[in-house]
Amino acid sequence: MDGRPGRGGSTEGTAVTEPTELVVVRHGETVWHRENRYAGSSDVALTENGVRQAEALARWAATAGLSAIVSSTLSRAADTAAPAGEAAGLPVATDPRLVEQDFGDGEGLTSREMRERLDGARERFELDPFRNPLPGSEDPVKATERGVAALADAARAHPGGRVLVVAHGTLIRLVLCRFLGMDAGRYRRAFPKVGNCRGARLRWEEGEVGLLGFNEPMEA
Repeated sequence: MDGRPGRGGSTEGTAVTEPTELVVVRHGETVWHRENRYAGSSDVALTENGVRQAEALARWAATAGLSAIVSSTLSRAADTAAPAGEAAGLPVATDPRLVEQDFGDGEGLTSREMRERLDGARERFELDPFRNPLPGSEDPVKATERGVAALADAARAHPGGRVLVVAHGTLIRLVLCRFLGMDAGRYRRAFPKVGNCRGARLRWEEGEVGLLGFNEPMEA
């Protein structure tokens, strides 16, 4: 993992906001994810492996120079963030805007079960998940907007700092598409996997966002 984000300079008569680094990671492994079941708004516990992943993230957090930690309110994210907060000596703030997109009728199902039960909806979802969300899903546009707003608030609250954000795989991919100006209908192809306790390092500077790294291991 790279060091802290660079410090912005200043010019005479001009105030320059220092860039913030957002380290936005997916929570540890859950029982449903181990079985390839969709866990959106469902509150699913971490597996033993997921707990170990959270402990590894905490070892990184202990020396990462974090300014703050923010987590989704779902237990799999909060339980991933808690050891990092203890290791870094920081409170963990929770933000409901960071919860995963609700997958509606797809919650708890595997891809194969969706194909069997959802009358073609899974096939349409695979072609364009942004414009063809699963039946009963949260609108991906609204999920993107709340995720972007949560990250913006976290960055603005800690100018010049480094903030760890523990969220969810699909939400991370949706906000990355928005930040990077990509067609969100391609999020499954552009970002085919977000590893557990891995994600995206972002540089936020006066509302401009740059991608510093993706799916990097969080190593102490």
